[in-house]
Amino acid sequence: MSHGFELESARLPAVSGSAPVAAMQLLLARVNSVLLKLSMVAMILTALVLTYSVVARYFFKTPTDWQDEASVFMLVGVTFFCTAYVQSFRGHIGIEALATILPPKVNAARLFLVDLLSLAFCAFFAWKSWALCHEAWVDGQTTSSTLAPPLWIPYSMMAAGMTLLALQILVQVLAHFTDKRAVAPTETRSAP
Repeated sequence: MSHGFELESARLPAVSGSAPVAAMQLLLARVNSVLLKLSMVAMILTALVLTYSVVARYFFKTPTDWQDEASVFMLVGVTFFCTAYVQSFRGHIGIEALATILPPKVNAARLFLVDLLSLAFCAFFAWKSWALCHEAWVDGQTTSSTLAPPLWIPYSMMAAGMTLLALQILVQVLAHFTDKRAVAPTETRSAP
């Protein structure tokens, strides 16, 4: 089983030789970096909110009905906003049993097929998430708690995160065709 970060040099993002794909990679990297930092802050806030909730209920016998939804909303955002960043390094957990058995070219074809199938799934998931978000917005759906925050908030974070993930996988599929790393070692060896 691979967690993606053990082989950092083998897991670096492909460097596209195509200017439009490289520009898209750079833009996604910047967006992912900003979302990663926001997600770090959200995780700290979630820990503080949950800690406050426990302290307020235990020591002060004060009910807190907002902390669960605030925490869940932040965790939904963190989960979905970080998926594209993790995918950019191919850091999602994957079973690598076949990678050791298959020849390198067959394994590369397998990985490309997995990327295509992942792209199709994530694009479908993003599309359905946007439809769910739109429905929640139009119908004015809220949670069933006394706070009753609108459901379009977590649905929009889920939809945006899945859209970014689908774009990240699309960039990786496109970069597969123009990967500079496949060319770079030959150029280095022929240099004087």
